[in-house]
Amino acid sequence: MSADERRTQLVEAAIQVMCRDGVAGATTRAIVAEAGVPLGVFHYCFRSKEELLQEVLETIVGRGLHAALSTVGRRRTPRAAMRASLRALWEVVEKNPEEHLVTYELTQYALRQQGLAALARRQYDHYVTSNVRYFEALADATGVRWKKPLPFVARLVATQLDGITLRWLVDRDTEQALAMLDACVDQVLSLTRPARVTGRS
Repeated sequence: MSADERRTQLVEAAIQVMCRDGVAGATTRAIVAEAGVPLGVFHYCFRSKEELLQEVLETIVGRGLHAALSTVGRRRTPRAAMRASLRALWEVVEKNPEEHLVTYELTQYALRQQGLAALARRQYDHYVTSNVRYFEALADATGVRWKKPLPFVARLVATQLDGITLRWLVDRDTEQALAMLDACVDQVLSLTRPARVTGRS
């Protein structure tokens, strides 16, 4: 395997261990055992466990972002487009609840461990960056223009999704979660200007 393939293998192994045993149980030895590789492979691929944890977070977030981006441009209106994207994202959440529980656990772990607070900050910065990418794609596909700076919109939505997901992990009330997502769509689109008007032939 190439170094990149090994990194991916170790990241996926780390996710499996954390989903099963929690973040505290994801020792370096447990991760390499899950991956079926020698300990030296870990140190060859990652400079530190913190670097691995960062990639774990980016991998989990990336799955949802990929699902959301895959729907952009398939609907005619901004509301239909964003609603479809959030439902695609939500399918990822419901299919992998343990992974999303890991993201919350990692936040708490990082904030409580000396020297790891930067990991939690990077985690939430990554949420915002991912949302900016999505909203740029949404604007390009539907013609909407933003009344507020895009990083503000992205941070607002990241905060809302964080709360909706955590509440669902507690009560597993999908109907309420989807209703909250629809409310999120309406709020976000209130921060847009009307889509550009195209001429008719």
